[in-house]
Amino acid sequence: MRSPHLVFLLVAWALCGGLHSPVRAQTGPLLPGPFEFTRANDHQTSLSFQVQRNLLVVKLRLNGAGPYNFLLDSGVGTSIITSPQLADSLRLHHGQYFRVIGMGGTDTGLLAYQTDSVRVELPGAVAPRMSWLVMSEDVLNLSGYVGVPISGILGSELFRSFVVTIHSEMSTVVLNDPTTYHPPRGRRWSSVPLSLENNKAYFTAPVQLNDSLTMPLKLVLDTGASHALSLELDSDPRMAPPAHRLPADLGRGLSGTVRGFLGRVPTLHLGRYALRSVLTSFPDAGDVHRRIDVQRNGNIGYELLKRFSLVIDYPHRRLLLRPNTKFREPFEHDMSGIDLLATGDDYHRFLILRVMPNSPAATAGIEADEELVSVNFLPVNTFSLTQLDRMLHSEDGRVLLLVLRRPDGNLHTASLRLKRQI
Repeated sequence: MRSPHLVFLLVAWALCGGLHSPVRAQTGPLLPGPFEFTRANDHQTSLSFQVQRNLLVVKLRLNGAGPYNFLLDSGVGTSIITSPQLADSLRLHHGQYFRVIGMGGTDTGLLAYQTDSVRVELPGAVAPRMSWLVMSEDVLNLSGYVGVPISGILGSELFRSFVVTIHSEMSTVVLNDPTTYHPPRGRRWSSVPLSLENNKAYFTAPVQLNDSLTMPLKLVLDTGASHALSLELDSDPRMAPPAHRLPADLGRGLSGTVRGFLGRVPTLHLGRYALRSVLTSFPDAGDVHRRIDVQRNGNIGYELLKRFSLVIDYPHRRLLLRPNTKFREPFEHDMSGIDLLATGDDYHRFLILRVMPNSPAATAGIEADEELVSVNFLPVNTFSLTQLDRMLHSEDGRVLLLVLRRPDGNLHTASLRLKRQI
């Protein structure tokens, strides 16, 4: 391998807040996207997606091989292949190398390289020669976090190429030709202006932070974030943490666990719609590197966005939305204090990665590094990680009978009573 030309990258990579591109793109006019319709006369195509742990998973083919699972993430400016094994199997060209800097400006010791001329195929659409970033190590372990094999993140290239409509209830994405697209009509549709900076979409939303303060906050539109709302308190001196808050591990990034706390904001306005008691992540300032290219206050993720039918229209710089049947569902958090990791060939073995102090799991005597064996007398291999995650969010006061295997091989039982803590 030739000696890499090292360029320092600014990466704010945390699963709680979406995955953001380390490559700095041009500001100003929208860069054209690499995708086009497979058939020249087509103006629309659709594809299905899965939702795994509140993240959108789509299938695509690379250089004729696959299909492979990728996260669909509007918060990423440049698409990323996180599996170096996949890149090696496809014999992708090693272009310029970069050194990756993690949250807080720490040197992760990781490299990434740029590869180009990759043919990417989706149902009815193709990017004949697309550039990607390839990670030197799969340190994020997206597959273990999501519970299905994940090879990387598909980002702004798709959103720059088409008008993208996400129908959450039907698990369908519709891609439209921007030159012939006609927006939906009806009084329930609302429009929010978007600004595009470094290939990511930003918008301003009034957020009521407490009884006496409502502020217009600049937020990233981030389909690759599993939470509802994340706010960076150090982005504005007027912002203060809520009085009632819960210490929490909010996610994992290149530099380790992102810590902070959970709270609620009374109201967030998105277009003409008001969302109440929105569960909000507040990462510690030291765990999130302040990006110097685009000033912002936080981001909105899929837990909130899934309550709408969404038209993400980069070419016309707008977000169109209409509430769906999920709109009035309450925002709930994990009620157990357990952080699970999927392992094994089929990702149906589940390890206790962390247990939050003073949580229901800690009270029940559950410890990190134990393996979950059964839930309510059912073996865990009958569940997906997403199903277990939903169970741990399900109902205040619900009791789950767990069987766990300690690192020494001994089994023990735990009665876990879920508790709404925020």
